[in-house]
Amino acid sequence: MATPSKPTDAAPQPLDLEAESPETPARRLASVRPRSAARVVARGSQENPANRFDRLAYSDAPEFVHDAPADPTDSERPLATRYFRDPSRTLLARNQSPDIGFDVSLNPYRGCSHGCSYCLAPDTPVLGADFVWRPIGELRVGDELLGFDEYPPAPGIPRRLRRSRVEAVWASRKPTQRLITRHADVTTTAEHRWLQHGAFRWSRTEQLAPGRLLRHMPHTNHEPIDDDYRIGYIAGMTLGDGTFRYEPGWRSDKLGFPAAYWRVALVDREPLERLRSYLMGFGVPVEIRPFFRGTETRKPLEKVETRSLGRLATIHKLVGAELETRSYRRGFLAGFFDAEGHQSGSLRITQVDLGVLDRVAFYARSLGFQMKLETQSDRASTLRLVGSVVERIRWFSTLEPAIARKRESVFGTMAQLAAEPIEAIESGPPQDVVDIQTSTGTFYAAGLATHNCYARPSHEYLGLSAGLDFETHILVKEDAPELLARTLSSPRWEPQVVAIGAVTDPYQPVERQTQLTRRCLQVFARFRNPCAIITKSGLVTRDLDVLTQLAAHRAVSVSVSITSLDDGIRRAMEPRASSPKERLRAVRALADAGIPTTVMVAPIVPGLTDHEIPKLVEAAAEAGASRVRPIVLRLPNGVADLFEAWLERHFPERAAKVMNRVRSLRGGRRNDPRFFSRMRGEGVYAKQIESMFALASQRAGLDAAPLPLSTEAFLRPGGQQLTLL
Repeated sequence: MATPSKPTDAAPQPLDLEAESPETPARRLASVRPRSAARVVARGSQENPANRFDRLAYSDAPEFVHDAPADPTDSERPLATRYFRDPSRTLLARNQSPDIGFDVSLNPYRGCSHGCSYCLAPDTPVLGADFVWRPIGELRVGDELLGFDEYPPAPGIPRRLRRSRVEAVWASRKPTQRLITRHADVTTTAEHRWLQHGAFRWSRTEQLAPGRLLRHMPHTNHEPIDDDYRIGYIAGMTLGDGTFRYEPGWRSDKLGFPAAYWRVALVDREPLERLRSYLMGFGVPVEIRPFFRGTETRKPLEKVETRSLGRLATIHKLVGAELETRSYRRGFLAGFFDAEGHQSGSLRITQVDLGVLDRVAFYARSLGFQMKLETQSDRASTLRLVGSVVERIRWFSTLEPAIARKRESVFGTMAQLAAEPIEAIESGPPQDVVDIQTSTGTFYAAGLATHNCYARPSHEYLGLSAGLDFETHILVKEDAPELLARTLSSPRWEPQVVAIGAVTDPYQPVERQTQLTRRCLQVFARFRNPCAIITKSGLVTRDLDVLTQLAAHRAVSVSVSITSLDDGIRRAMEPRASSPKERLRAVRALADAGIPTTVMVAPIVPGLTDHEIPKLVEAAAEAGASRVRPIVLRLPNGVADLFEAWLERHFPERAAKVMNRVRSLRGGRRNDPRFFSRMRGEGVYAKQIESMFALASQRAGLDAAPLPLSTEAFLRPGGQQLTLL
């Protein structure tokens, strides 16, 4: 197995939130686990279950939030919160879930999710945006892969292929599983997710079984670029778009011989650079020089050229050598496609000389491609590659032509992939694996469509647990405001609504000192880019001055989540969050300031808080909320076990009833990850909750559709305000 590459980003470092803090040695986080039966106070979870993956070593950071009782008893002990620098270099995450009303989100703190994590053996091939397969262990931050939509735009509508930027790479050692399909053999982990064929759902390796169908992109083994390939490329480019005037025995034109030269002139620079490199390897130095300045209707051209008789003799030998090797034919087709190829809805090669097209078609057949000749009586004829976009990708993977723009039409097309049956899944020993984070959350590994998972369980990928570690080890992105300003300043940024706090609360206790969220809001206000805040903290009212600036341009909304009006339930479920009264006061202050405010009744815990829906909606209306929204309890992965333990500890008399109702919402299971149902549940009980909420909203006058946020006022400092066409 290949040795994994060194992670590009350093591991999270302790964040010094106090001046003159003492240094402490690095140690295993396991030592912060409870060592006795003493009850942990002011935390939502009492458990810190064993992490399913190997741990990372961290150093302690000074404690900032002291939220324990002033005089704890022997059975109630405080547990420190530790903050770590988030070393990732990106800030905004993209989402295309049909269940969530935003595409881009910002999270200054990572307390329950760290982005897209993947676990594969270092030698697992992944498909790049140039359609070349490379080992995942060789990836670096900034590399581009071929990804696809994380979620379909609607049921029955296929996902589309997208560029996917590698945002983070790191290595670890974890227990493995071997996934064997008809065409693939992958060493992966139990938590890695795969896209099933003909279904919306993603499934973890541990949820799969032989006979299940995955989605498969044909994998092409990467072939080396050798001298045969280089000779073929020079010949294909020369025959396709070159001018070559030379015969053996010619001498100087001053002696009466024709002027001899070899030239290739193109709009694109990549094939010219490749020709210069390849020819240099055969002792023929050439330079790239201007050839045609261009006009209003024609693009400028550059050329590589030589008039040296000795060099022309070498090029003549190279062009005339029709080798029988696979590598030569790959190079010839790559060069000829760079010269004469194009694609829009399909891939085509155009040429006047039918004899040359016969040669191209023959080479293509020898490499497994089928091409159809389309003759034209009054113009050049065309060879069309037969097959779907998958065949075009295989063409680029096999041949590796130079011109990037000719690959561009693949992106945005629908990814119609073949069904790939699983033949076996085997348990494996702990091995070195490589994780990556990508901008789309998707990529292709060994030909199989792969995906990541979020929420509390993904804290485990940092070497932390989904229990107490989730609450006590927070990653802080100190440079979030600077990264945001850089992103919004870029000409590539298209103004759109950014959700703040979609994964973790932007107003966590540490925000009082770091003010990262406030400084990010100031950046949004400077650019007038709309944002939508999600929080359960009354601290949001601290930033009313900035929020009103955004509201003047219809560029902000705030959603305040309230689980229950019963402060006893709140203390048990959210011990460090604002009380219901504080949150309702925040709603009132926001509404009075003219900030569009939604109250999210979330999560609705069936059998525990569902009876409060009418009162919660009424309280939201009295506080001035403009809208209410329900979200039913979800229990993904390890959170289900933690929730059941929490029920048994705090509400043992209701535990069985609550879990029975949870299962009635989720088709007999504790969780249902399917899109379109995961946020609201299914069945009779789900319809009862929906009806209760609709009636309460109508009575309270909160059933009107919200006004969308606007990007019309977006303004880059030093630039001009955008205008509508």
